[in-house]
Amino acid sequence: MVLLMKSVVFLGPSLPWEEAKAILPTADYRPPAGRGDIVAVVGMGFDAIGLIDGVFYQRPAVAPREILLALDQGMKVLGGSSMGALRAAELDAYGMIGVGKIYSWYKEGKINSDDEVALVFHPKTFEALSEPLVNIRATLEALLDGRKITQGEARTIIIAAKDTPFQLRNSMRIVQAAMNRGLDKGRGALILSAFRDCHVDQKKLDARELLTKLNSLKHKKC
Repeated sequence: MVLLMKSVVFLGPSLPWEEAKAILPTADYRPPAGRGDIVAVVGMGFDAIGLIDGVFYQRPAVAPREILLALDQGMKVLGGSSMGALRAAELDAYGMIGVGKIYSWYKEGKINSDDEVALVFHPKTFEALSEPLVNIRATLEALLDGRKITQGEARTIIIAAKDTPFQLRNSMRIVQAAMNRGLDKGRGALILSAFRDCHVDQKKLDARELLTKLNSLKHKKC
């Protein structure tokens, strides 16, 4: 007999729970994970863990040893989009499954800090209140592919974004900071418009990919 795995998913600003449930309706959805939250679900009858969002600054983050404990207990642990991508890049050699572009960026060394996925979100609704750096990178890639921005302009914008505290990141503030660094003001206005029109929410895309992957996992029961 083939059964779907019983899974628990830690999810917050990367994807609304309503959208997540449309992909994986059977999961137990929980808020962004902090220290101790992974350990708490080990032994509760779950077969798999989907780690998408986690806290960074509100309280201690999920520790790698928690995930290793879950893996040692035979659980499948998937990570992507945000904290999950960061931990998967660190622990895939031990069996954690990384999913999505952001995970690949961490694994390849294109990005290397938790600041890349950090953002501010509403504590009750989980609504994102700032723009994560990974979404800015993905949007700039789309603008480059569409020849709406030059390599030099993209470099100036990403430097401005990295120098902006994660709590304050949004497209208008970042483009303004880039203009202060020499980006032509006329081009800045056009880029800001294109940035909004071509916005890529890479976190959401990766979260959806992880849930689809988790939904495909099955195990045999005699």
